[in-house]
Amino acid sequence: MPSSEAFTPVRMRRVAVVAPYATLRETLVRVADAGCVELERLEETGPGPAARRLQRIRTPGRGPVLTAAAPDLDALEREGRVELLAGEAQLEERLYSAVRRGEVAALAGWCPAAEVAQLGQRLAPIGGALVPLSAPRGVDPPTLLRGAQRPAVGFTPLVTTFGTVPYKDFDPSWPAGIVYVAMFGLMFGDVGHGGLLLLAALTLRLGRPRKLARWRRLWPFLAGAGAAGMLAGFAYGEFFGPTGLLPVLWLNPLDEPERLLAASIGIGAVLLTLALAAGTVNRWREGGPGRALYAASGSAGLALLLGLGLGCWGLYLHHRPVVVAGAVLAAAGLALAGVGLFRGTAGGAGGAAETGVRLFDVVVRTGTNTVSFARLAAFGLTHAALADLVWRGTTGLADRGPGYLLAAVVVFVAGTAAAVALEALVAAVQALRLEFYEIFSRVFETQGRPFRPWHVPTSADAEVTS
Repeated sequence: MPSSEAFTPVRMRRVAVVAPYATLRETLVRVADAGCVELERLEETGPGPAARRLQRIRTPGRGPVLTAAAPDLDALEREGRVELLAGEAQLEERLYSAVRRGEVAALAGWCPAAEVAQLGQRLAPIGGALVPLSAPRGVDPPTLLRGAQRPAVGFTPLVTTFGTVPYKDFDPSWPAGIVYVAMFGLMFGDVGHGGLLLLAALTLRLGRPRKLARWRRLWPFLAGAGAAGMLAGFAYGEFFGPTGLLPVLWLNPLDEPERLLAASIGIGAVLLTLALAAGTVNRWREGGPGRALYAASGSAGLALLLGLGLGCWGLYLHHRPVVVAGAVLAAAGLALAGVGLFRGTAGGAGGAAETGVRLFDVVVRTGTNTVSFARLAAFGLTHAALADLVWRGTTGLADRGPGYLLAAVVVFVAGTAAAVALEALVAAVQALRLEFYEIFSRVFETQGRPFRPWHVPTSADAEVTS
């Protein structure tokens, strides 16, 4: 299980790279090689000598690199050393952005707090330093999620695909990943089919086939989806369809669709409640208790959802006090959301009308987003129906006699392959849609700024240096 630190972005520190002007280049080369500092640059800087030479060379090169000593730019151009010229062009941009006071120059930027001391020690022998600064008021640090440092073992890509987590918000990568694979499993419930996905994840983890090596970091999603599909398959009693090899531990989707539908909507209500609870925490971190209380994606929205759910439960039980309690709670949430929405308007009659429209939208979205989770049942039924069709076709051919056994095998293999490929794609897309539109829209209200450290490796090639 991840530690508590896994749910917060990497702590950033505002820093200044300070060095004597005579050793500024060497200092920046070491900073670039470390690759843990995002340096601020001036917007308007014309091309330097290296950049102009680079523009004259049409041959594409590898990624940019730097040399410890200043190279001969003319020699680099003659030899077509595009990668070294590209590195020098990036270095020139930082050199031009440095603020110089007498014999000392400095550049401001951001660095992970855990990296500051180590990089400072690396710069000290050449007279450089990494000086911690106070963060500017009103400016949030860039965001670096911990999973981005180890992309092969986490669910961070699921969150970064949606957007950049604000620095003050918590990192939901692990909870979001668990929810994603759980929803996938409900729509892809089959022990055999899930086992195939799990096997594919293991081969991808081992780097096979090599053509798919660039997708290797997605193996946790594939493995989680396969495991979730297997667990749901045990609950449904499905093993490559209704083969009868497993008992039904919970329900048979084709026999009890109403029960599956009710369970899906109930699961959706719970997930939306958790999303609004997370949104309340984030609104508090972003703007304090007032923002958390009045935000539709905070306490106000949470009270509305809980009130509506309590009211519906009371109606189902025919218990009037529960209905009244739910109505009061929902009204309180709606009132709090109305105050928060009205504060964001220009006021007056126009502001009141705008608030009314937006409140109506909040109520409608609360209901429709909850019902939207019915797709878990719908696509779960589709998957079960396809598996049933393949199994019926297989057994129908096999029952005709030994001469039809080969045809039965072909139908089973081809049908299973088509069902797994089609349903895996559909379930993956639908789980992603629910994650993004129903859940993340409540967890996040704004976008952060991604941490983009400057990283250019140092080359040992010194043959073209001056």
